[in-house]
Formats: sequence, structure tokens, C-alpha cells
Amino acid sequence: MRLMKTLLAATALVAVTAGVSEAKTLVFCSEASPAHFDPGPLTGGNDFDASSRTIYNRLVEFEHGGTAVQPGLAEKWETSADGKEITFHLRPGVKFHTTSYFTPTRDMNADDVIFSFERQMKEDNPWYAYLPGMTWDYFQGMDMPKYIKEIQKVDDLTVKFVLNEPNAPMIANLGMDFASIVSKEYADKLAAENNMAAFSTQPVGTGPFQFVDYQLDSTIRYQAFADYWGGKQPIDDLIFAITTDPSVRAQKLKAGECDIMAYPAPADVAGLQADPNLVVAEQEGLNIGYMSYNVTEPPFDKVEVRKALNHAINKKAIIDAVYQGAGQVAINLIPPTMWSYNKDVKDDEYDPELAKKLLAEAGVTDLTTDLWAMPVSRPYNPNAQRVAEMIQADWAAVGVKANIVSYEWTEYRERGKQKDRKGPFQIGWTGDNGDPDNFFATLFSCSAIGVSNYSSWCDKDFEDLIQKAKVTADQAERTKLYEEAQVRFKDQAPALTLAHSKVFMPMNKRVQNFKMDPLGIHRFDGVDVTE
Repeated sequence: MRLMKTLLAATALVAVTAGVSEAKTLVFCSEASPAHFDPGPLTGGNDFDASSRTIYNRLVEFEHGGTAVQPGLAEKWETSADGKEITFHLRPGVKFHTTSYFTPTRDMNADDVIFSFERQMKEDNPWYAYLPGMTWDYFQGMDMPKYIKEIQKVDDLTVKFVLNEPNAPMIANLGMDFASIVSKEYADKLAAENNMAAFSTQPVGTGPFQFVDYQLDSTIRYQAFADYWGGKQPIDDLIFAITTDPSVRAQKLKAGECDIMAYPAPADVAGLQADPNLVVAEQEGLNIGYMSYNVTEPPFDKVEVRKALNHAINKKAIIDAVYQGAGQVAINLIPPTMWSYNKDVKDDEYDPELAKKLLAEAGVTDLTTDLWAMPVSRPYNPNAQRVAEMIQADWAAVGVKANIVSYEWTEYRERGKQKDRKGPFQIGWTGDNGDPDNFFATLFSCSAIGVSNYSSWCDKDFEDLIQKAKVTADQAERTKLYEEAQVRFKDQAPALTLAHSKVFMPMNKRVQNFKMDPLGIHRFDGVDVTE
């Protein structure tokens, strides 16, 4: 799914404020083009940077630089004693963006909230499939249709979520990007004009920045929203300079062509740190790099084959060569920094002889497979092509031939989730909300098959544990359940857990108040620049 046009008429907005030369501009060297600007069906961090965290808001927000939930478009909320009703009280006076293509006639209200979720919930909603081939990956993969019975309008500024059963992560889930609140009035206008696709290319939100234009695969321009409910931002113009090569991003940052860059290559970090004009912030990532086996494809449908291939891979060598001091071997699906991490789980150690033995016992000889390599750099996997080459060599040593394949990032993910995908698939995850459910259920629940469960793995024991954890309010009890889930996951090996990594954020010293976000997104609200 690609954007087809640039909104040339909207560029005039850039010059609206007094004196373009006096406007404060921040340039962000981003790593990939967005699929589009409607955050509901999207899954990529680059998509969220370009849409949900600039243009939109949610009922609740995560604290800047953390995972604590704070009021957003809802000023407050309360949960019923039985945990089945959550009532949100909306912030009055919230404005939608006025653009060259839409002028709102009212403030944000309950109708917008209900529309934002019902378009993802109800298959008979005309917006459920307004783009060809679209899917609501987060909403479906997190089993939201199972938990949300209905959303009721109490009055214009009060909305009640009625649940089928209690759901411990629900509030945190509603702070995630898929839960961004969009304009029903704008949607109705486009539907009446038979121009629904424009909803994804000409966005309208309530967020700190409003969309100006997009030059395909090159530049996205935003302007600070003067009527933002949180106050106008310190910077006037925000520009995303799309630069897919991490080394080129580093060169642009050093040359002053951008102020902040995403995801430096580990080999470039030392040079960036040594530059007197730059600051390189860093933190442990809430992330996992992994490789999913398609467990419906023989011989990967056999756990002993998956275990054999895991034992054949020298993960430490990969960490040393690719992550260069910025990663650690991943044993579990969740990182050690997350609550409920099970430190007693043992990894599938590197043992090529054991790998050969297990393959022989499974009757697997002369195995040839595809091996998928991500086309983009991420902290959890800075160079998937190099990782694939090292795995390819390790597997060759035990008699397995791997052919490396890759596609453009959006197409890569779409092809990867197909149930008939051939071969193990490199992918990764950065937590969205700080809750373990966001890893276990989003990535490996039965309902996430065809969405974000790239292994097509549906295991009753694992499923029972994570579903029970969802309806349990007590965190100590949830911890026990997730610890058991990690044991089951390791025992069945639907994926190779590869690495958890540090995240680095290089920026020019003129940038003020930028906070690294553990949830793997880049937010520019509150950021300033000195001239």
C-alpha cells in the first residue's frame, strides 16, 4: 500500500506564521517511508512516527519517556467493581486540524471515539475495509473483539467501554497507536465524496502537529498545530527526511542536514559519540529480535526440527559481529527489564553435533529452505542480511541449505504473515505499552495468526496461560502465569529468540528536551531547538 500523491497545495501552510526565516525547524532523518498515515491498521514503528505520534492522540497517553499511563483525550476514567465497564470522561474543547482539504465544524466528541474503534470492530462498517487488502493487525491480534462487547455514548463527552470479561492490560492497550482517535466528521465527508482512500493520505487528527505534504520516499512536512489542546509546540516546522541507509543518516547528521537520526548502525555509534556537535543518548531497549518458523510448513511443524535449527545457530557470534556491544543474547521472548521475566529458563545452547543428531532422528536430510532477511535496520536487528548470512553458514555446517530472500519493508511484513510463507522469517518487536501481554499475546496468540503471529503457532497450553493472565488483576499471579508461558514457549520453540539490544539516539546539541522512548517511537511534542 503506497501513497500516490503529494499535497502540493498544502505547502503554503509552511509560510503562514510571521517570517519563514524566523520559524524554528527540526529535521528528523527517519529510516523508512510510511505505508500511509492512518495508524489504525498499521504496525511499523516508522508508520507510527509519521502518523500516530505526530498527527493524532489517544484516550490515554504514555508519559513522555516512560510507560506510565496518563490522561490524554480523556481527562479521567473509572473502572467498575467487576472490571467490565470503563467510563472515560473526554477533554472538552479539543480541536481537529484545519487543513487545505478539511475544515472541522465541531470539537472532538464521543462520536469520534466510537467511530475510531467500531471501524476496527465491525465487519459491516463501511470503513472496515476501505483500503484494498487492509487488516486491523493490532486490534485483531490482541483479541480486542473478544474483550470489547460494545462502546456506549453516555453523552457528548462521556464514553463507556463495556467488556465481556475483565481485561488487565486494557487501559495500557488504549494508549497504543492503533487506538488513535480519528475524525468521524472528516470520514463522513470523504464517504459522501466517494473518496475514502484519502483518509490514509490526507490525515486529520487532534495531535501536536498537522500534516502539510508528503513527497514519496523523500520528505514529510508537518506544521505545529496552533490550537493543540496541549499548547502550541516550541518548533514550528517538523520535517522527516526519509533516509533508508543508516550510514547515510549518520553522514547527514554530522553534516547538519538533520537534527536527529533514527537507528544508527552499531559500527557508527563511536564516531557519532566522538563528534563534538552531537549528543548520543542511549537506553536498554524494551525489545526482542527473533526468527519465526512457520510451524504449519513441514519439516518446521516438528518441534525437534525447530530445536535442531536453534542448536545449530551460534547466537553469541551473531551478537558480537552484528550488535557490536549493543546487544545481548535473548533467551526469552520478553527482555530482562520487563516484569515477569523468567530467569530460570535455559536457552537452546549452540551445539552443532546435537543439531545433526536431532535432524537425523527426525528423518530430515538435504533440507533446503528460504531464510527471510529484513530490509531495514532496527535496534533489535541492525543488519538482518548479515544475520541471515551467519545463520546460513551455521545451517550449512549441519547440512541445511538456506536461500536468503527479502522485499521492501511493507511488502516484507505482508508476505511474512501469510500462512503459506516458506521458510524462517526474521522480525522483531519493541513493546508498545510495558505489559508482557503486548509480547506474548500480540506476537504468539492464536488470534494473531495471519496478523502478527509470523509462526502461525497456536498452542493450547501457551494460550490458556496468557488468556488467564489477561483476566487476572493481581500482578503477582500474572507474573506466575507469564513465567510458565515462557517455559512453554521455549519448550516448543516456535521461534529462535535472538537478541535484546540497546537503543541509541544521536542528535545535534541544538536539540532540546528530546526524550528517548522505551516504546520504540519518536515523539517531537515538547522538543525545541536553539538557533
